[in-house]
Amino acid sequence: MGKKKIKKQTEEELLKETVVSAQGGSPPDGRAGASGGKTGRLVNRGKVFVQASYNNTIITITDEKGGVLARSSAGSLGFKGPKKATPYASSKVAEAVFEKVKKTGFSEIEVFIKGIGSGRESAVRSLAGQGLNIISIKDITPIPHNGPRPKKVRRV
Repeated sequence: MGKKKIKKQTEEELLKETVVSAQGGSPPDGRAGASGGKTGRLVNRGKVFVQASYNNTIITITDEKGGVLARSSAGSLGFKGPKKATPYASSKVAEAVFEKVKKTGFSEIEVFIKGIGSGRESAVRSLAGQGLNIISIKDITPIPHNGPRPKKVRRV
């Protein structure tokens, strides 16, 4: 299968797509809504959710109300096995998900990080490297307040 490639649009295709979305019609090639739903409107602020586990890194970009604009993961980019949880994979995921929402005019983001994987920091650095203005970074990793009941004491 190999790695999946992200198709880069030429300036002419991007111009045609913005004209079509401004008119409110479907793209000229007959695909109705195949570009991803809510990418037609301009959004300058949004939220980025980074879920970094031991096995994978998933990044989701939403608008301020929480409507998903784009999402991507290391597995969807073609990384397999233990390579999915590496910092390199998470930086590539951040670049890929930003490519999907570039035409919406994103400039300011709030970052919410969840999980304890190794791709946490590199994803945020990669988003900052794309030219996005990071307003806040918040860790929303769930922490148990007391946890489950412990095992009973072993009697010998």
